[in-house]
Amino acid sequence: MTNRTDIDDIRKAAHALADAARVVTLRYFRHPLEIETKRADFDPVTVADREAEAAMRAVLSRMRPDDGILGEEGEAVLGTSGLTWVLDPIDGTRGFISGTPTWGVLIAVQDEDGPFYGIIDQPFTGERFEGDPSGARWIRAGETRPLQVSMTATLARATILSTFPEVGTRAEGAAFARVARDCRLTRYGMDCYAYALLAAGHVDLVIEAQLQPYDIAAPIAVIQAAGGIVTDWRDGPAHHGGQVIAAATPALHAAALERLNG
Repeated sequence: MTNRTDIDDIRKAAHALADAARVVTLRYFRHPLEIETKRADFDPVTVADREAEAAMRAVLSRMRPDDGILGEEGEAVLGTSGLTWVLDPIDGTRGFISGTPTWGVLIAVQDEDGPFYGIIDQPFTGERFEGDPSGARWIRAGETRPLQVSMTATLARATILSTFPEVGTRAEGAAFARVARDCRLTRYGMDCYAYALLAAGHVDLVIEAQLQPYDIAAPIAVIQAAGGIVTDWRDGPAHHGGQVIAAATPALHAAALERLNG
């Protein structure tokens, strides 16, 4: 198992990455942009995505040259330290190009057991949600507060979020609907900010499908550090992506899994 005792050095590097990505993303947010698509079904990418990841990779080359990198926009880099930085320069590009501040910069560090450090950074609001083995915290303009998930234990009292109303395939959408119809409130379109809100105790469930590893690595670290649970829909590890459920409490997680697989 990789030694995690250098967490202070990791934190220093991670905040430098987040700061670098903030500069780039805020330069382009709510400004006219050329939008490309990666796939025929409209998977948008912009110069802001590419430049933000390049800025973070440049920081890593200086501060953590022995670590690996897995990023959405660039080639994977194999490291020699046993640690890999998982980067999504703009999670929620659709929100970014729409001017809605639900997108974020995702930064995680993982070893062979999965992510143990993460940042969800929202540059426009200035909020930074951080999680590591010592706990989770909200940071903005020099102020720091602890993050703690809610104590909600039943679907009837839960607020559930997902990015897309259709969730994924028709079967995945139907599974989500089985959970959502028993919840108090359902909201859509929050991108990675949904996971930040769960870590902060404002919402109780996030259920999504067809995720990539860089979409979920940082949220896993932040939510788990805040006391929550993140798994796949079969109660297995979620850091490989795919179908993901994040819940505030074990009881809520179990109830949602039962509906998903019912």
